[in-house]
Amino acid sequence: MQAWKWIPEALSTLESEHLRRKLSHREGPQAARIVLDGQELLNFGSNDYLGLAADPRLTAAVVEAVAGEGWGSGSSPLICGHAVLHRRLEEKLAEFEGRPAALLFSSGFAANSGTIAALVGPGDVVFCDEKNHASLWDGCRLSRADVRSYPHADCRRLEKLLLKATRYRRRLIVTDGLFSMDGDLAPLGDLACLAERFEAMLLVDEAHATGVFGAQGRGTAEHLGIEHFPHIRIGTLSKALGGIGGFVAGEQELIAWLVNRARPYIFSTALPAAAAAASLAALDIVRDEPWRRTTLLAQARKLREALAAQGWNIGPSESQIIPLIVGEAEKALRLSGELRRRGLFVPVVRPPAVPEGEARLRISLTAAHTDEMITQLLTALDELRRFFN
Repeated sequence: MQAWKWIPEALSTLESEHLRRKLSHREGPQAARIVLDGQELLNFGSNDYLGLAADPRLTAAVVEAVAGEGWGSGSSPLICGHAVLHRRLEEKLAEFEGRPAALLFSSGFAANSGTIAALVGPGDVVFCDEKNHASLWDGCRLSRADVRSYPHADCRRLEKLLLKATRYRRRLIVTDGLFSMDGDLAPLGDLACLAERFEAMLLVDEAHATGVFGAQGRGTAEHLGIEHFPHIRIGTLSKALGGIGGFVAGEQELIAWLVNRARPYIFSTALPAAAAAASLAALDIVRDEPWRRTTLLAQARKLREALAAQGWNIGPSESQIIPLIVGEAEKALRLSGELRRRGLFVPVVRPPAVPEGEARLRISLTAAHTDEMITQLLTALDELRRFFN
């Protein structure tokens, strides 16, 4: 059919530019060792930062909940899909985050996009870090507010933009806490000062920091000591907590507003109650086993130092997310392929997920990685560096 002719042509263009993505198939659980497309590999591609995705305690919680609750929720939360386990998890998330209330979403993407679009609209303005996650950018665009992008972590430029934004009804500053491609932290202290000075709301996406950073695992706001600031905190249950779903934590009035105005919440079927049971179990583990995050961050620091010593460009990373920035997409694909031939899975990140000329491999370290696994990765990269540096 002629109407669809453009799709194979567009796919062919992506292929020629080394930008076409294809699905792989995992057999068995998400873990530090996985079977991907029939090949057993050391897994440095997962966001399962605390090693909980296949933890038997989460599995047992899900099995028990399914026996009592069934699987499907059957409707949106505002009709009859909001189960007692959902309410318990929201209460526990609020306690964990040290905030008055919390609200569950079907995903972190839905939480980000839905919250932004509920808070601002025509006549308002949003200030968005250029390296924010796609879900934050999509929320900004969907809101129909004016969107002002500022250079990555550049608070001076943001201040200038805020000084000019005098005609707007509401102002919202949006940032990742831990940036998912570079592994660096947002300057939250400076952002909080600007938000207070210009009477702007501050929204922080803690997706990659929840469970990992801070004395209690609350994220970058706790780590950087600005928890007292009344910002909007968004997190996910699908990374360090090993489950599925997203959440927003904040004031009671904020949560009440989102229940009434966040379209992805209002018009999506609620998460299965059994998924909430898994996250309840995960929060207990985060509380009771702080060694998981302390070990992870210590291992990440040593790995960053070793990679830098080998001569790799790891950018500004200061976390468990460590990029190997090699430049061109074709070069990144070849490096990933060579590592895979050595039994190591380190995925490629290419434009448009990163800017042109910044294609990379993205190492995701987890608490399940042993010293021996990390040594195997470093040995392989040391062998390959002369070809790719």
